[in-house]
Amino acid sequence: MSYPLLLDEMLGERIAAQLVGRGHDVVSVVADSALVSLPDDQVLAEAARQGRALVTLNVKDFLPLDAQYRASGRSHAGIVLISTKAFPQDRGFVGAVVGALDKLLRESGAVGPDQVIFLRR
Repeated sequence: MSYPLLLDEMLGERIAAQLVGRGHDVVSVVADSALVSLPDDQVLAEAARQGRALVTLNVKDFLPLDAQYRASGRSHAGIVLISTKAFPQDRGFVGAVVGALDKLLRESGAVGPDQVIFLRR
């Protein structure tokens, strides 16, 4: 079963739409005007409230936020980090991310509450 995702602002609606087309429960920050331009901690809190793992390219800000959650005993619904080294932002970026997220979501238990993972190609 697919795990629900919230795509951070820099990932856009195209990736979400393609994943929805493949049968996954995915929404994008850019599709909800209330979420656009929110600080990272509020985006993560909203993802947790919705029970969605957050998918982001913003590794440098979300790893410390995960540490803050753990230190304070708070829980989130998971964080999927995308490295620009593994996924260069070129013409193949969208297809590569869609394919990797589709594969991840088809693996049982690959992402879940309080897990932090780097997306693999």
